[in-house]
Amino acid sequence: MKLELKYGCNPNQKPAWIECDGELPLVTLNGRAGYINLLDALNGYQLVRELDGATGLPAAASFKHVSPAGAAIGLPLSEVQRRMYFVGGAELSPLACAYVRARGTDRMSSFGDFIALSRVCDVSCAKVVSREVSDGIIAPGYEPEALELLRKKRSGAYTVIQIDPQFTPPPVEMRQVYGITFTQGRNDIAVDEGMLKNIVTRDKRLPESAARDLIIALITLKYTQSNSVCYAKDGQTTGVGAGQQSRIHCTRIAGDKSDLWHLRQHPAVLALPFKPDIPRPNRDNCIDVFLSDCDSAALLEHGSWQQFFTERPEPLTRERKREWLAQFDDVSLASDAFFPFGDNVERAYRSGVRFIAQPGGSIRDDDVISACDERGITMAFTGARLFHH
Repeated sequence: MKLELKYGCNPNQKPAWIECDGELPLVTLNGRAGYINLLDALNGYQLVRELDGATGLPAAASFKHVSPAGAAIGLPLSEVQRRMYFVGGAELSPLACAYVRARGTDRMSSFGDFIALSRVCDVSCAKVVSREVSDGIIAPGYEPEALELLRKKRSGAYTVIQIDPQFTPPPVEMRQVYGITFTQGRNDIAVDEGMLKNIVTRDKRLPESAARDLIIALITLKYTQSNSVCYAKDGQTTGVGAGQQSRIHCTRIAGDKSDLWHLRQHPAVLALPFKPDIPRPNRDNCIDVFLSDCDSAALLEHGSWQQFFTERPEPLTRERKREWLAQFDDVSLASDAFFPFGDNVERAYRSGVRFIAQPGGSIRDDDVISACDERGITMAFTGARLFHH
């Protein structure tokens, strides 16, 4: 069965379609999915399905350009998280909490995302989605009222896909590049706590919450374009560094994003005096600029703040940011391949990482272990590389 698409990755790439042996396991309930939309949808659904299976909780992912901007499970939100995610006192289902968290990992990158849900989309989750700028959503089903809400997005053009949760893909997958077919066994490795048993550092401490977060990070990496590193905390990703040629760059990018996630909880950020009618994307961009050392000066010194705030906010200095970030020391980190040097550990430590999961297997494993031991970090060798391309 074949589903025609508008075009491929770019408008000049025609014709375009998806197909499989037998009936497609998905149906478009609204809108028209594009080529990249479907790559995001199918990668995202695999991710959340595995997260749900590993944790027993509903899961959500926010995908952009075939990598997750964020992923999470449906744990309740704290009061601070409600404020930083701008959901106020709204009653949220566990599935809605999962998406709020996933979107909240990196709201800048999630702009125009494709959403994946592990369970039937309920009205609570649909209400959250209806407020965000998003290209589409995939889920195993939709409550009738939820579907009606989603069909109104983007002037009725919002893409809504329903996937068969019982579908099992074949064990072998193929793709073509430059007219040449590549074939490989599907990556069906199970990510679970068994991967965390081989702790190689002096510190063997691994609280249940850290083990959970490492599982979330590892499953996220399984569907992230490699090289990739993922930081996680409180049942969600806090920073994803994807598609870099150098592992240290993955660690830096993800660490910077995780730092921003923590900084968005700073009282000075939560108290920013935004004008009531400011669009949500503009508000998110403004927070990002406010937390940038160079751009915040221009924002506050040259009058740009007047278009966003009712009054000029107090700047958040570099020293105040460092002081705030210094209190966090319970972040988990996973890497899709081994750390070749201890510099990754040093950078991760500066962002509060105290628990690491990575495959191991580098000729410098001893150096990396020593770097963890010097900083009191618990590190497990999973023995499993999780490259994804």
